[in-house]
Amino acid sequence: MSQRDDDRFRLRPGAPKQRGDAYINRVLRQANKAGAKLGKAAGKVGPRPGARLGRGHVAARFAGRGLGANARRVTIKARLVNLAKAGPRSTAAHLRYIEREGVDRQGGSGHAYGPTTDDADLEAFKERSEGDRHQFRFIVSPEDAESLDDLRTYTRHLMSRMEADLGTRLEWVAVDHWNTDNPHTHVVLRGKDDTGKDLIISRDYIAEGMRLRASELAIEWLGPRTELEMQRAMQREVDQERWTGLDRSLQREAGVDGLVRVERFAEPRWQRQRQALISRLQHLQRMGLATEQKPGTWAIHANAEPTLRTMGERGDILRTMQRAMNGKQRELAVFQPGDDGRAIVGRVVGRGLADELYDKGYLIVDGTDGKAHYVALPPRAELAQYPTGAVVEVKSSGGVRAADRNIATLAVDGVYRTDHHLAVARGQAMPDRDPREVVAAHVRRLEALRRAGIVEREAEGVWRVPNDLAERGRQYDTQRLGGGVAVALKSHLPIERQARVIGATWLDQRLIGGGKELVDLGFGAEVKDALHERADFLVEQGLAEHRGQRVILARNLLATLRGRELAQATKDIAAETGLEHRPVADGQRVVGIYRRNVMLASGRYAMLDDGMGFSLVPWKPVIDQRLGQQLAVTVRGVDVTWDLGRIRSLAIG
Repeated sequence: MSQRDDDRFRLRPGAPKQRGDAYINRVLRQANKAGAKLGKAAGKVGPRPGARLGRGHVAARFAGRGLGANARRVTIKARLVNLAKAGPRSTAAHLRYIEREGVDRQGGSGHAYGPTTDDADLEAFKERSEGDRHQFRFIVSPEDAESLDDLRTYTRHLMSRMEADLGTRLEWVAVDHWNTDNPHTHVVLRGKDDTGKDLIISRDYIAEGMRLRASELAIEWLGPRTELEMQRAMQREVDQERWTGLDRSLQREAGVDGLVRVERFAEPRWQRQRQALISRLQHLQRMGLATEQKPGTWAIHANAEPTLRTMGERGDILRTMQRAMNGKQRELAVFQPGDDGRAIVGRVVGRGLADELYDKGYLIVDGTDGKAHYVALPPRAELAQYPTGAVVEVKSSGGVRAADRNIATLAVDGVYRTDHHLAVARGQAMPDRDPREVVAAHVRRLEALRRAGIVEREAEGVWRVPNDLAERGRQYDTQRLGGGVAVALKSHLPIERQARVIGATWLDQRLIGGGKELVDLGFGAEVKDALHERADFLVEQGLAEHRGQRVILARNLLATLRGRELAQATKDIAAETGLEHRPVADGQRVVGIYRRNVMLASGRYAMLDDGMGFSLVPWKPVIDQRLGQQLAVTVRGVDVTWDLGRIRSLAIG
């Protein structure tokens, strides 16, 4: 047999049928429950402060005892979620994220599974989790996931070992993701043990023990890494423009003076990595992130780690954008919020999660300016509300709100009064806005700021506000919106469908505005073509006419289109439900139970049922959690003011 045959011939052990010594497992479980502190007896100096609190601190010291430099590498990211702070929708939203479209091997939706089923009942899991204080979320990413192939069985074995280590049955669901270069598994673990008590897991086990168990399992399935595999892995890291394992090794070996001395790499423990580490230092020098002060002595610059991490993130963003654009030639840009009021409008061509553990999403927007933009979404933003092909507007939300400025101006000696504001509003009344509604909108803003601890309510209609209210309100919005990015859905319909639909569309608004600021390339050119097609359609409908090169639009075009679409929608709902449609007059107050929302070309509408009939009124995000509740709303044109029952009285007479 030739020397090269050793590399071609590899054993592939199957999944292990059972776990090691049952007696050791029982000892570990009892030691964990008793809170034993092994310290030096386990071969380590002892746990870091707080590490021994909870289950698993003993098992964490036994895990990985036989692992060497050739161990299979598994990355595990963990997050402990306080469900009370995260909100009741946190679990449901996270499960929707990990089961989203395009994550399985065939590009379809993810499929949740559990310890004994390939079709987990997520609704039942969410119901059982409602009273939990906390929840654990893990991402398990074996370096050799492609070779493991069966991630479901691998995950079940891993969770079984965790049960043995923690001394309790675990209730969990998981979803495998194959849509990235590194296949991985999302695991959602309830924060309860098998007795119904809060499940507390040792920090040592979360930080090290779980990862070591996962590595042990990978070795049992695939065997240890070969010399050739380790050398190839290190060589791949030499030229990467990101923070790598080689960089971490160099960081650890830097002396107290911050210098890396190559002579130390002559030690036997560095035999495998020596050449790769030296090559990495040379590459960092070419990048301007390291300097060879004298032969064999290197100084790695202080900004090397943040710079490499930033470069890695930017490289990931660029690759994501290139995949989303699917070969279309665009200048690539990352949207940076600021105070310049700059906004971009475009079509959603891609979306996903930039941080799957914290549910931080992103959009790829093909802009009317001829560029493709990467937009980091605010935390907890729902990706589902921005369908592919939809038209959105992205702008900075970092400015001062007009409401905060008004409140600060009207405050006397730090006190804002609703009755004073009402008197002022009546003197400045606009024909399309009720002064009481103006004041009510400001009170809703004050309630939000009160919950944030920025203002105080001294009495009904009397508020104590700080002198720097406008600035603190701006900071509050920036923090709440995660960097000050605001994304508005202008139309859920692609422009191709907008061109020939009855309803007040985004294209109609562009026609009224003259179609300005559209470039002759990319999405901007496509919008220009769609505007021509829309104009021809409106001519067919008797709502426009051609005069030479100009298109003359009918008066009240948007209201006419909106009215025609609503008439058809209400007719369909009446036929479906048997309820009578009740038209809403301008300025009318409508009361009813919020049954559902209806997405039309003219926008989203809420259906209010008063028991005898129904009305359709413009929907707003503030009612999103009020389905099935009785609400009141005042309608003025396309503007609405929702009364959610939080404000009993404005005390303004």
